Amino acid sequence: MNRYPLWKNATVIIALVFGLLYTLPNFFGEVPAVQISSVKATIKVDTALQSRVEEALTVAGIKPTGLFFDPKSIRVRLADTDTQLKAKDAIEKALNPDPANASYSVALNLLSASPDWLTGMNALPMYLGLDLRGGVHFLLQVDMKGALTKRLDSTGADLRSLLRDKNIRHGGIQREGNMLVMRFREAALRDKARAALLDSQPDLDLVEAQDGADFKLVATLKPTAQQRIQEFALKQNITTLHNRINELGVAEPVIQQQGADRIVVQLPGVQDTAKAKDILGRTATLEIRMVDDEASADPTRLQAAAAGQPPLGTEYYVERGGRGLLVKKQVVLTGERLTDAQAGFDGQTQEPAVHLSLDSAGARIFKDVTRENVGKRMAILLIEKGKGEVVTAPVIRTEIGGGRVQISGRMTTAEANDVALLLRAGSLAAPMEIIEERTIGPSLGADNIEKGFNSTLWGFAAIAAFMSAYYLLFGLVSVTALAANLLLLVALLSLLQATLTLPGIAAVALTLGMAIDANVLINERIREELRNGATPHAAITAGYERAWGTILDSNITTLIAGVALLIFGSGPVRGFAVVHCLGILTSIFSSVVVSRAFVNWLYGGRRKLDALSIGQVWKPGVAAGTTK
Repeated sequence: MNRYPLWKNATVIIALVFGLLYTLPNFFGEVPAVQISSVKATIKVDTALQSRVEEALTVAGIKPTGLFFDPKSIRVRLADTDTQLKAKDAIEKALNPDPANASYSVALNLLSASPDWLTGMNALPMYLGLDLRGGVHFLLQVDMKGALTKRLDSTGADLRSLLRDKNIRHGGIQREGNMLVMRFREAALRDKARAALLDSQPDLDLVEAQDGADFKLVATLKPTAQQRIQEFALKQNITTLHNRINELGVAEPVIQQQGADRIVVQLPGVQDTAKAKDILGRTATLEIRMVDDEASADPTRLQAAAAGQPPLGTEYYVERGGRGLLVKKQVVLTGERLTDAQAGFDGQTQEPAVHLSLDSAGARIFKDVTRENVGKRMAILLIEKGKGEVVTAPVIRTEIGGGRVQISGRMTTAEANDVALLLRAGSLAAPMEIIEERTIGPSLGADNIEKGFNSTLWGFAAIAAFMSAYYLLFGLVSVTALAANLLLLVALLSLLQATLTLPGIAAVALTLGMAIDANVLINERIREELRNGATPHAAITAGYERAWGTILDSNITTLIAGVALLIFGSGPVRGFAVVHCLGILTSIFSSVVVSRAFVNWLYGGRRKLDALSIGQVWKPGVAAGTTK
């Protein structure tokens, strides 16, 4: 008797139901939406923000078809594109009254039109690549002057540390435009400093000058060094963008240089455009500065600073708790010295914290600064889009060495993870700004989707017609198993939120041909057993068991080739490989397990079985043309 045990039947049924549920969202399509997310590390999305969004829509007379909240964003689903644009303007005015200092990103988006019960199961449609649906296109401008400024600030800190180690006294080192000006009281000290700098700073041009009683040494970057710094800044920013987009989980991104100071970023099939814009737009620069404790303790000075008149050499910031703070402009340390950032907990208070690791130069500078400023406050700032935020401003209790720094204080676990992720993704070597943002249509046109769908449909229909005519009922079983294979493949792609490209559609069509090949092997094996005189039940059992080894071998060899494409390929080749490998796995399951289950349901309950509907079978002594 050909019967599956209960657990096998249950497995097949569960797999088919799973495939149906996770394939369904692809048939509902997408509708316009607006997505709201925070652009500042200190401002989070919460239920209060949701209430503000609902109020803004009500005032504008806009009725959304759905409103979805999660810890990262609020998404408003709307009926049409006209309503989408109106809603975006209304929400933008309500949340960002000062566009120059926006707190939230309000971006146009697309949301699945799937019913809420499907969305609640995380059943979402798969993404489509740029060649099918399009995606988001960003053009980023790299601030090359900013790269040079950052390098000069970093060099200034190195010079202070070097002169201190050489025991050379100076009257201060200040950056004036594109120059570093070092002041000395004696010409001998200046000459000694010049000799020390010539050995350790080959990228600097040194010029002597005198200002009254002060002897100055003016340092500028050599032209070759400036060019090298700018080239490095562009390459480093591209690498950082790759890391950040990997954190976003975007499949097959395009990140490439355009001209001398611009970077093009294309995100195919991305849905969370607001988050993408937020991550790409941040400069993620970490700066450590000293707090002007005396001025910060004076309410009069704080009020004047809040009104836009901070004391000379300071800047006004607001801490997370809302208290004002005056921070010195001089940068002690920058994110260039940062090698790693991980979220964790304070070993003493068990509060959420961010643990930073510094390189050797940064560890030395930090050790010197903390030794000289015990009892004073140090502000750790996160600079995003030219706007600084005080992450924390702890009191220096003791000298900190070893290159391990901890940021803690009034942070939640989620905030610690966000800050660590942003810093870990890479500190930009130069500030950037988005100068162009647009959602682009399919690069090969909407006809690609139709042609790809039609090729798969007609290929399936041709296979179904041939199998049904040649193998009769067993052919119909094979076609049903093939449909189950396609169902499971689409469901897996949707569950994994893979990006389907035109090469991916080609891989789907190829998978159908390979999957039906396994059923052909099984059916021919069954025919062979019948020709050898086996009973129908014995022929079914032997046919599946003896074809299994051949099916497994052929699919494993093909899977090896697919994995090689996945590892060494890129772009469209990688997209093809993903669908190809998943298709091999689903075809093995559907062609063997699912088709056997259908055959068992058809014939397994019949104890006495005289013939099988599997087409023409030739037997010795039986006239040709007999069908059993």
